[in-house]
Amino acid sequence: MPRAGLTPDRLVAAAADLADEAGLEHVTLSALARRFGVKDASLYTHVRNLKDLRTRMALLAGGEMIDRIAAAVEGREAGRDTLGAFAGAYRAYALEHPGRYAATQIPIDQDLVADSPAMRRTADVTYGMLRAYGLEEPDLTDAVRLLRSTFHGYCALESTGAFGAPRDVQASWDRAIDALHVLLRNWPREQRTTDA
Repeated sequence: MPRAGLTPDRLVAAAADLADEAGLEHVTLSALARRFGVKDASLYTHVRNLKDLRTRMALLAGGEMIDRIAAAVEGREAGRDTLGAFAGAYRAYALEHPGRYAATQIPIDQDLVADSPAMRRTADVTYGMLRAYGLEEPDLTDAVRLLRSTFHGYCALESTGAFGAPRDVQASWDRAIDALHVLLRNWPREQRTTDA
């Protein structure tokens, strides 16, 4: 018998809270069962295993993050204004919700990504912002990878206090966004060849 009030959504939300408090690596089925005062076996009615739980956490966090980003960019002028709002919302979420953010970095089965409204919305918002720079495939994918790598790397280093120079971290972030804007406006388009 499933414990009254215990649902997959409640479990995933509790796991996400635990990840923010203690770190994603500390989210286990045993730790979650202790939070709810149940035996580990009780959780298997709601999630298949730890991988399933973490995948659901990733989808939850991805949805929360894109909601925040979409709200930040809505109504903004395309270009530097939108890029700055997008990047700022990304960074704020990563720093405020470190465990949830860590969950967004785990690999997810591509079929699940394709079926997730949140993941489709992430692609729509991200690619929409970059299309305003005149980018098309394969440059769009390359630009997405550059932005993700830059934002993730900066947030990962900032969250551990790894920026030791006296320069203000926010000032460096703002300059990085300025530089990305210039790069996106002057993106080196891949040369396309045509058969004669």
